[in-house]
Amino acid sequence: QVQLVESGGGLVQPGGSLRIACTASGSGFNTYSLAWFRQAPGQEREFVAALRLSGGTTYYSDSVKGRFSISRDNAKSTLYLQMNSLKYEDTAVYYCAAGRPILSTTRSVRGYLYWGQGTHITVSS
Repeated sequence: QVQLVESGGGLVQPGGSLRIACTASGSGFNTYSLAWFRQAPGQEREFVAALRLSGGTTYYSDSVKGRFSISRDNAKSTLYLQMNSLKYEDTAVYYCAAGRPILSTTRSVRGYLYWGQGTHITVSS
């Protein structure tokens, strides 16, 4: 079982950058695919980025592709999301997730078993 804790959220201006982290405790971090999702007020949780265990392939939503980058440091049991060129619409609570999704569920909440509590990011001037 894995416990996930996000950190690094906060207030950032449009066009700015921010890196958030997700630190895992427990066992098996290195055996899971990892992902970031986000949820804005009144909206459903949506996929942001994923990093599959097999092959290390990365996936991004169209809305963040080219601006966000997902990475992991297995030695530190930590997942990162580097966010650049932030926009107002990036404002949300960001959640990290771990699981063993089949290929078709890589971008779905159904593919992940473990979730963090979320970290809030506000993009505002």
